[in-house]
Amino acid sequence: MRSSAYVLLAVAIVAEVVATSALRASEGFSRLVPSVIVVIGYGISFYLLSLTLKSLPVGIVYAVWSGAGIVLITLVAALLFKQIPDLPAVLGMGLIVAGVIVLNVFSKVSPH
Repeated sequence: MRSSAYVLLAVAIVAEVVATSALRASEGFSRLVPSVIVVIGYGISFYLLSLTLKSLPVGIVYAVWSGAGIVLITLVAALLFKQIPDLPAVLGMGLIVAGVIVLNVFSKVSPH
């Protein structure tokens, strides 16, 4: 059950990254197609995120979701919008990733 929860979490993260990328393209919700993508993407993301909480601890889920989202959005911004992170940003994201790894590998938090 836990492995399927992580699959749902991964899809939730991808949906959130797509929605956040479309948020920039929506230009303050003034463009219809990107705005619809934002609403649908966040809806899918939060729905799947809620399903993962049935079998995984909320702290772990949120750490993975937000940490992976930060890194992936930064990669998308660099590739699509030419917003290249500087060294402190890369180091900070490295610390976030390290924290998520520590939580997943060493934490003994129970699901309920």
